[in-house]
Amino acid sequence: MITKYEAKITEIGEEVDLFAEENMMVIFNNTVPEELRSFAVIHEQADLLEGVEVGDFLEINNERFEILFVGAKVNETLRDLGHCTIAFTGDATANLPGTMCVEKTPLPELALGAEIRILKA
Repeated sequence: MITKYEAKITEIGEEVDLFAEENMMVIFNNTVPEELRSFAVIHEQADLLEGVEVGDFLEINNERFEILFVGAKVNETLRDLGHCTIAFTGDATANLPGTMCVEKTPLPELALGAEIRILKA
């Protein structure tokens, strides 16, 4: 597997569970605006080494999920802000261009220091 993106979780917003109830997770790097901090999973800044594509894998805290859809803005916002919305819905499309969809599964357990990775098979 080739690592395209790798960063450690540094903070978990107190309202992350609100998005989890909808099978979604919002990630940002540590430059996240204050008004968005409460509902974000915040990670250290990292470089996107290669664009994310359908068929890649998202790995959070050693749990791996196949990427089924990559919105038109995902690579740009991930590169610039460490940001995207991850939908654990199994959908192959999404209405918002900053959304990445992965297989339908319970969200991974979050922990400070856990790794977020995007891997190419």
